[in-house]
Amino acid sequence: MLLHWLDARAATRVGATLADDVVMQQAAGSRAAPRGDPSAQLQRLLQKFLQRVDREARGLELNLFKRAKLANSFKWRLLEKGVEREIADELTQALVLRLTAYQDRAKHSDASNVAPAGRSRSREAQARLLTEGDEHLAQGACAEAMQCYQELLGLDPRNAAALTSLGAACARLGRYGEAEHYLRRAIGISPGSPTAHFNLAGVLQSTGRYRESEMPLRRALKLRPAYIEARISLGMTLVLLKRLAQARDCYEKALKLAPRNPQALVGVGQIDTLEGRFDAAESAFRRALEIDPKSSYAWAALVWLRKMTPVDVSWLEGAEEIVAGGLQPLDECTLRYAMGKYCDDVGQFARAFRNYERANTLQRMRAEPYDASGRSRLVDELVKIYEPQALRQAAAGGSDSRRPVFVIGMPRSGTSLVAQIIGSHPSAHPAGELDFWETAFHKHEKVTHAAVPDGSLRRKLAVEYLQVLTAESHSALRVIDKAPINSDYLGLIHCVLPGARIIHLSRNPIDTCLSCYFQQFPPSLNYATDLSDLAHYYREHRRLMAHWRRALPQGTLLEVPYEQLVFDQEKWTRRILEFIGLPWDDRCLDFHMTQSTVLTASYWQVRQTIYHNSIGRWGNYQEFIAPLLSLIDAASQA
Repeated sequence: MLLHWLDARAATRVGATLADDVVMQQAAGSRAAPRGDPSAQLQRLLQKFLQRVDREARGLELNLFKRAKLANSFKWRLLEKGVEREIADELTQALVLRLTAYQDRAKHSDASNVAPAGRSRSREAQARLLTEGDEHLAQGACAEAMQCYQELLGLDPRNAAALTSLGAACARLGRYGEAEHYLRRAIGISPGSPTAHFNLAGVLQSTGRYRESEMPLRRALKLRPAYIEARISLGMTLVLLKRLAQARDCYEKALKLAPRNPQALVGVGQIDTLEGRFDAAESAFRRALEIDPKSSYAWAALVWLRKMTPVDVSWLEGAEEIVAGGLQPLDECTLRYAMGKYCDDVGQFARAFRNYERANTLQRMRAEPYDASGRSRLVDELVKIYEPQALRQAAAGGSDSRRPVFVIGMPRSGTSLVAQIIGSHPSAHPAGELDFWETAFHKHEKVTHAAVPDGSLRRKLAVEYLQVLTAESHSALRVIDKAPINSDYLGLIHCVLPGARIIHLSRNPIDTCLSCYFQQFPPSLNYATDLSDLAHYYREHRRLMAHWRRALPQGTLLEVPYEQLVFDQEKWTRRILEFIGLPWDDRCLDFHMTQSTVLTASYWQVRQTIYHNSIGRWGNYQEFIAPLLSLIDAASQA
């Protein structure tokens, strides 16, 4: 049995064959397009390579040892053939992940990961595996780290340290469900581990569950009051929960313990940014850079404070130097989005797109794949359940409150602008993007995915939501909820709050999708990292909105075309205020002067006077965005 387990000749042979195929593909690609974009060539090479892996390696029975032999054979053959180390490393990482995925889908028992009989089960062996795994993880080699942790868990399934580190590795690869599973197991075994609580909070943050992330962070700090990283992470959670004063207190406490901590300084700068104090924000970011000149987050943050010009070329040179020095994928991802923004600002559109393309490739590694068929099924369900007659019958028993105003649309369609315009009225309060309806829809999914909720649930949701609005503002006549995702829940919302008014922003579909592609959203918006996925999501959004226009009673929904709003602000501002029942106020025209916290990607734009240069922006990128061009015919139907 041991000799069979160690017989890795087939795996070694396959590894070498795959490497030879890569070399040939690379040479063929270079001959076909010698002046092509290197990053695009690498992506095409990677795609073809993984297809070959599926054909050649899927049928192999690969234990831990054989996978390692295959990967090593593959990598060293590439290097022998003159492939650059960076490309060899990236392809090897992709190979290991794909092979590991096969193992996961095969659902082998834990015994299949256990080392063969005769392998040492001593504490020394476990310590060695943990050390090796941690070293791999520190170097960003997550797949290799996972192999070490899984082998260790084969020896000791209740090793909390291995579970914690395995959870961290899964999180870095965007496998958040697995990460949460391992981290909760670790906490169940060792509830006194501050690191496990801290890592669990990171997973919850990455999946948009910000409220849930607060408690594990507070537990980590209770267990280790001087845990700087946990205090900074808590600050980030509090920012996302709009509790900026508490967040600032977190960062300041961290700075008392570590006055030269660049992450805490970046956190302070981010709060200043959201509150519109851009000079103070820049000062904080530059202090962070004085301490750590290679801080990718501080460097990236500078570019979002204003429109960049060719005079700022030193910023781009510094960013390229930081990237060339080697970064973790998430750090590079953040900086690449900023580099794309700089190049777009100065009119270097091809260079901008290359950076955005790389950023989205890295961002996609953190997210679950977009489920196009699942999205279509959800829209089908909503159209079927919330049909006009059902809405009329359910709304008859709903709350008649006029306080709620919903501003909806695709992300980057102008929802922040309209929320800021309305929020500048003295009788209105902008509440930002509330997650109430998304949470309620999923919490009661057995009902909401099957039928219109009954009267008791509708009354309960009405009371709870109006309490949320009261917590936002006791006195405002109108409270604005601008979560774009509420587009999905208009049927449920109308059943519960038939008196609420809904404003739908529409914008040129290609401009909208391209702006999404250029923005670093949370991983939960996984469709935004791929142009084909964006086109699909947009079509389904358009289909659903067409249904809501038919199903909702007249006078409930106001359509606001972004381009018309930009060109005739006063006309549309008057129409919006009349629609929601507020008198005219000149301050709504000077929305950019309103002092408010803006927790969306538009925090800079909404503090400027209305400008037109975002209209038709997609024309600068037409040669790169083929999957979006089919949406041109949607412009008149959006």
